[in-house]
Amino acid sequence: MKLIAGVDEVGRGSLVGPVYAAAVILKKTIDKKLLKDSKSITGSRRKILCKYIKKNSTWAIGKASLKEIENLNILNASLLAMKRAIKKLKKKPTHVLIDGKNLPNIKNYSLKSVIKGDQKIPSISAASIIAKVSRDKVISNLGKKFRGYNWQKNFGYGTNEHIKALKILGITKHHRKTFSPINKFR
Repeated sequence: MKLIAGVDEVGRGSLVGPVYAAAVILKKTIDKKLLKDSKSITGSRRKILCKYIKKNSTWAIGKASLKEIENLNILNASLLAMKRAIKKLKKKPTHVLIDGKNLPNIKNYSLKSVIKGDQKIPSISAASIIAKVSRDKVISNLGKKFRGYNWQKNFGYGTNEHIKALKILGITKHHRKTFSPINKFR
C-alpha cells in the first residue's frame, strides 16, 4: 500500500521564533477539496481545517529553534524541521512530497520536491495548514508577553507595524539577530 506524505514549512520569512514543518499522510476518507494552501484561507478557517486534518490523517510536526536558525541559516533550519517532521510520523511513508525546490537530507525515504506544492497537492496543503496553525499559536502566545509588536496579528513577519515597534521597543531575545532589518538594531 502506498503511503504518501506531504510536507511543508512555515515561518521562514518571519523575524522571530522557530520555523515549523508538518508532515501529513491523509486518510482516504478525507475531503481533499477542502484542502488549500494555508496562505489562501482565513485564520479561523485554518483552525477548523487543522482539527479536521488531524482527525483524518497521520501527522507530525517538526521545528528548528531560533538558535538553529542562527547557526545553520534559515534554509538549512527549515530542511531540518522537515526532516524532524518526517521522522516523527508514526507510519513510514513510501513517498514524501515536499513543497519547494529543496529537499532535506534524510536517508531511506523516497523524496520529491514540488514547486508550489501547497497549491497543487492536498497532503502538502494539509501540512501547510497544520504547520501554520501550530506556529501561529506559539508566536501569538509570545505576543502576549512581548506587547507592542502585534505578533498576534503579524506572527513576527516584518510588517510596517512590527518595524515601527522595533524602532521604539528594540529587539527581543526571540528576534532572529542575523535577519535584516534586525541585524541593524543590534
